[in-house]
Amino acid sequence: MSKVLFINGSPNEHGCTAVAMEETIRVLKENGIETETLWLGKKPMADCVACGTCQTTGKCVFDDEVNAVAGRIDEFDGIVVGSPVYYGGPNGRLTSFLDRLCFSVPGEKLNGKLAASIVSCRRGGASAAFERLNQYFLMTNMHVVASQYWNQIHGHTAEEARQDEEGLQTMRTLGRNMAWLLKAIEKGGEAGAERPVHEPMIPTNFIR
Repeated sequence: MSKVLFINGSPNEHGCTAVAMEETIRVLKENGIETETLWLGKKPMADCVACGTCQTTGKCVFDDEVNAVAGRIDEFDGIVVGSPVYYGGPNGRLTSFLDRLCFSVPGEKLNGKLAASIVSCRRGGASAAFERLNQYFLMTNMHVVASQYWNQIHGHTAEEARQDEEGLQTMRTLGRNMAWLLKAIEKGGEAGAERPVHEPMIPTNFIR
């Protein structure tokens, strides 16, 4: 059975971001997909300090939720991250988590996994935050799952978010699309379709 990890970066465990994610989770479960949710909590999240430790040890020097998820990354076929909008972007806790996770997990372990981002806002800034989060997936050979619109929900409270009918529908569409793609990948593997093998990355510095 396929499994998707949901990472809620909001400091409010049951706020607007959770409302949106729960709608997608419900649809995935209805389609036979297992899910797990990680709430990053309210404690400070260490930033990446560019020490390079993860490149030699395979683990981040800060031993927290990042290493816990990195150590289990093979369990998950998809990852969905969610954040409230802060000044037109995702919140710092989630971006610090993802900066460190994507640096510390070897590229081949993320390659081919499905991914999506979800953002919640009171009024504006959702599309910019959505684009920012998607960059983590687009640069690590993950496949971003689309929906009928940007994956955004509006509301100042969870109760208001539950009234955003189009936002909730967008989350359900995301869930159906992700479930279908996970099943298609599984069937393709059974039929002999092999995942692409990528060339080693060639890092080119502009200043020599």
